[in-house]
Amino acid sequence: MTDKSDNIQKVEVLSKKTWTPNLFSFTVTRPDSFKFTAGQWVRLGVNPSQLKHHVDNNTQDAPDEDIYRAYSIVSSPYDETLEFFSIVIPDGAFTSQLQHLQVGDKLLLNTIPFGFLTLARYQAPLPKDLWLLATGTGLAPFLSMLQDLKTWEDYEHIVLAYSARNQAELAYVELIKTLEEDFGGLVTSPAKFTFIPIVTREEVEGALDKRLPELLTSGKLEEVAGEKLTKEHSHVMVCGNPDMVEDTKETLKDMGLEMNRRGEGNIAVENYW
Repeated sequence: MTDKSDNIQKVEVLSKKTWTPNLFSFTVTRPDSFKFTAGQWVRLGVNPSQLKHHVDNNTQDAPDEDIYRAYSIVSSPYDETLEFFSIVIPDGAFTSQLQHLQVGDKLLLNTIPFGFLTLARYQAPLPKDLWLLATGTGLAPFLSMLQDLKTWEDYEHIVLAYSARNQAELAYVELIKTLEEDFGGLVTSPAKFTFIPIVTREEVEGALDKRLPELLTSGKLEEVAGEKLTKEHSHVMVCGNPDMVEDTKETLKDMGLEMNRRGEGNIAVENYW
């Protein structure tokens, strides 16, 4: 993959947090001129041979090439730094290298943001209830939206349903618990916020235990949220692994909701894997 060099800027790794052996987050410096809309993604690049891990260990076979992948942004559009949430794919050319990131490493940022999983896409129905349905690192764009005051101003009720295989993979829960106060608290008449954690492969107190399509079909998700999904007033965003996205999208359509096209409709989706 090639990128026009005038759109590429070097950014420095400021921090890294490991959630599980296969999940981690990291922050980088933000170029002054870089702007994006909550929910968008960027292309990040890494040259493995220049990572401190390989330099310090004199790794002979680290690739000396720029490798790019798409990453949704976790941060608010107004944050001074950029945060990303990553899964480690053992044989992946990019993430298998990125797991070695250390503070001070340099990455490459294509400063053109991409993607249409943004709230601006909704023209009709008008904003009332917003449903954010995520698995794994598909949580990233929703965290960005929930750190944007306009989201809290525009909706009456926001539901975040976040599914993982086990409790350890439910990242960012402490941040999620502060969002309503930290961001909704700055708005005159903020949306009511409901967080619904889902863990499918172990029993966790306070978490649901079925896949999102089943929770929709049974009505359990609506019951816990205290809100009905309807064609007349619901905006539904789905982001995560492709199987979940496809199954959830079809379930929502079976419930009478419609794909959002040209600004009209309920359902917006993005695969994130």
